Amino acid sequence: MTIGEFQKQSITKLQKADIGSASLDVLILLEDVLRKDRAWILAHLEAPIKETSIHILDKQITRRGKHEPLAYIRGKTEFYGRKFYVDNRVLEPRPESETMITLLKTLLNHKATYTKDRPLCMVDVGTGSGALAITAKLEEPNINTMATDIDPNCLRIARKNAKVHGAEIKFYQGDLLSPLLPVPSPLFAILANLPYVPNDFTINQAATMEPKIAIFGGPDGLDVYRRLFGQLGKLKSRPQYVLTESLPPQHAKLAKIAQKAAYGLTIADDFIQVFKLKE
Repeated sequence: MTIGEFQKQSITKLQKADIGSASLDVLILLEDVLRKDRAWILAHLEAPIKETSIHILDKQITRRGKHEPLAYIRGKTEFYGRKFYVDNRVLEPRPESETMITLLKTLLNHKATYTKDRPLCMVDVGTGSGALAITAKLEEPNINTMATDIDPNCLRIARKNAKVHGAEIKFYQGDLLSPLLPVPSPLFAILANLPYVPNDFTINQAATMEPKIAIFGGPDGLDVYRRLFGQLGKLKSRPQYVLTESLPPQHAKLAKIAQKAAYGLTIADDFIQVFKLKE
């Protein structure tokens, strides 16, 4: 079978399964298995595919036809230009979350100079795959970075990703900020991409295969954020900033939750909000 023949029949199969990104998905899987870039594949549609490769690809197309996320099938995804290992134990990092890193960098650029001798500290709460924490550390190497997650399976993946990228991060298991309550280091910022989808919200089929604990956040989607802001007062030193991700229609209500904890909204960019501790 040639690349073109496989491509055509696989696209048809995925389209019948109502996969909207059928053409792109097939191309991505071909790139992975054949270890060729997109331009080469499109220029060599008459090239034959080895039987061993067809066997692997057929299994992957079948999985994708059942709406399994492409990242789980590939075992990897990209975030902020870097590859991260993911599987069904963690939520796939979303492009919307990249804005959180960009805004963090903006906040740090306006901060007085900090170095290894004068470090700032930040924590990624509910780290999952570790993508946010690792990216923040790689983009801002002089900031001391910590990450928490309640699920030990998530922390295994996050540690694996940190090792691959050579990112020095302290990981803690526990509910939100609870494992950090004894930590004396003053925090500059908290990154919080927590579950925010309302329980009765209809999600797509691919998302139903992701961990529900990482998606749904109660009747209005903000229960986990209420607990987070409730824990801030228990820290020995409250962070100067809290960066959150939620649906834009939730922003007004989340701002009120933050306000009760003495944090005011300073920036809103798509899904991301930045709250600053009031003086």
